[in-house]
Amino acid sequence: MTQETYNEVLSDFKNWHSMIKKYQVPSYKKAIVQVVNSFTFYIALWVLQFYLFDFSVFFTILIGMFNGFLLGRIFIIQHDCGHRSFTSSSLFNNILGSICSVCTIIPYKYWAKSHDFHHAHNAQIEYSDIGDIDCKSVKEYAAMSKPQRIWYRVYRNPFYLFTIGGFIYVVIYNRLALLNTDYFKKVRSNVTISNVAFVAIYALLGYFIGAKKFLVVQFVNLFFFGTYALWFFYIQHQYETIYKSGKNNWNYVVAAIKGSTFYNLPSALHWLTGNIGYHHIHHLSPTIPFYNLPKCHRENPLFEKHVNQITLLQSFKTVFANLWDEEQQRMISFGEYSRRKKALKENLQ
Repeated sequence: MTQETYNEVLSDFKNWHSMIKKYQVPSYKKAIVQVVNSFTFYIALWVLQFYLFDFSVFFTILIGMFNGFLLGRIFIIQHDCGHRSFTSSSLFNNILGSICSVCTIIPYKYWAKSHDFHHAHNAQIEYSDIGDIDCKSVKEYAAMSKPQRIWYRVYRNPFYLFTIGGFIYVVIYNRLALLNTDYFKKVRSNVTISNVAFVAIYALLGYFIGAKKFLVVQFVNLFFFGTYALWFFYIQHQYETIYKSGKNNWNYVVAAIKGSTFYNLPSALHWLTGNIGYHHIHHLSPTIPFYNLPKCHRENPLFEKHVNQITLLQSFKTVFANLWDEEQQRMISFGEYSRRKKALKENLQ
């Protein structure tokens, strides 16, 4: 991104607080509608999966592919509750967020704290490993040992990241309070409490439904949920022309507008993903509830002017955005890095 573009973004969004103020007001009516339609569809399909299990595991899995999206919608409700934006009541947000976490098995307060950190450090290359997909710069990658490079390439490989990687993140990683700095000290106990609650609830449901049937259905739903969730969060900050910066030269507004993408999806997919594609606005103001994001985007042409807009087809190219090139100020692929290294070596011979 050029300095001219940087300055233009700051100039155009100098009054961004007043521009988005009216969209920050939550609506109990809209919130209740989102809760009812998300949980009704999810529970209905969940029950159908158990019913069909004895007749066809295939159809149980097929329904799970769709139910993973609905579980994702429930997670977006949990996500907004963590931002204290879903309703105007902190108590209601916390109760609802905790209920959602039982479905997603992602600890409510601990994850929300991690996500708040991500918002406060969005596009800062030094902190990409907290609340986001870890992204190494070209210099960092060059300084790694061979085993470290191999692991990073495996980690960024879509066949790992969006399959078993998503499941590991949801089911295993969130069971561990690995972020143990003072910033997370007050919410680390939430992980332990959540784990005990999840085990108790799973044991109870497994007893009444049948352990095998319950665990298979949950595995299927959580697998697809993990895949979708990681994909939709991944592409928001992994794009060739995305903005990233060292913390010393970082700017919050530029990071929100140019360091996030607008995933321009068909309306049905926006609904299924809880409007998370409007990520540029969400990062500018996480206090806007997700049901107000589309209207905010439509009514403010400045977003269209500056945002990194990608379509569904274009988004698949983001799997080649593997390393941050500080000199060119863009993401490059492992292949481009290797070709550069090979060319440099040949020139020195």
